[in-house]
Amino acid sequence: MSNSENLKIHPSAVIDSSAEIHPSVKVGAFTIIGPNVSIGANTIVEGHVLIKGPTKIGKSNHIFSFASVGDAPQDKKYAGEPTELHIGDNNVIREYCSINRGTVQDAFATRIGSHNLIMAYVHIAHDVQIGSHTILANNTTLAGHVHVGDHAILGGFTKSHQFVHIGAHSFTAFNTGLTRDVPPYVMVSGHPGVPRGINKEGLKRRDFSKEQIRTILNAYKVLYRSELKLDDAKMQIAEMAKNNSELELFNEFFTDSTRSIVR
Repeated sequence: MSNSENLKIHPSAVIDSSAEIHPSVKVGAFTIIGPNVSIGANTIVEGHVLIKGPTKIGKSNHIFSFASVGDAPQDKKYAGEPTELHIGDNNVIREYCSINRGTVQDAFATRIGSHNLIMAYVHIAHDVQIGSHTILANNTTLAGHVHVGDHAILGGFTKSHQFVHIGAHSFTAFNTGLTRDVPPYVMVSGHPGVPRGINKEGLKRRDFSKEQIRTILNAYKVLYRSELKLDDAKMQIAEMAKNNSELELFNEFFTDSTRSIVR
């Protein structure tokens, strides 16, 4: 695409001719967009951003200055394969974030859903899978292959070991270190992180009823305060989920989890 074709693109931006940029996209000064990149309608890319492909970016995203989006994975096994990065709609990606593509050893693509707030200096490594409506506060660092569920909130300087799964609606405090999986709804703090109850305030803001929150708290007590063995606690929560749909997230999480959980 020639910069002269679109007045929304600053003349100093460098955009590969093969990039697919919707006419409504705004691109700031000195931004570089490489080949095999597509960007959807109404997205804003500020100045001094680097976007490499293969990368697919959806609609109405806002990428701030000095972000590095879609560069090669920081993995010694990477041998130049054309792996991908997929980003959904309505995401905010703040200054100095780094988001790497996937690897052939795992998902082939790093994926970020929609309506996420990714604050400054966040690092999202290869094959990370992030849902929607999450908040990743400043300096959060996600190693390769981490999964983050919908509505999770990761406090500033949260650090996650590779392959960790972080459940939906969970919350990590400032400077939390994660070496184990975090079940849905659970609050975690410390280094290494330990459970601190459920994310009650977050659930209230998302219009969970008092009864639903009470049910989730009861499931938390089964998991962490009943002195049951983990497998027995999982079975009891699965039984509770038959009449309480909000607990299905626990069953899905336990099925997908590949590591031990925070205890």
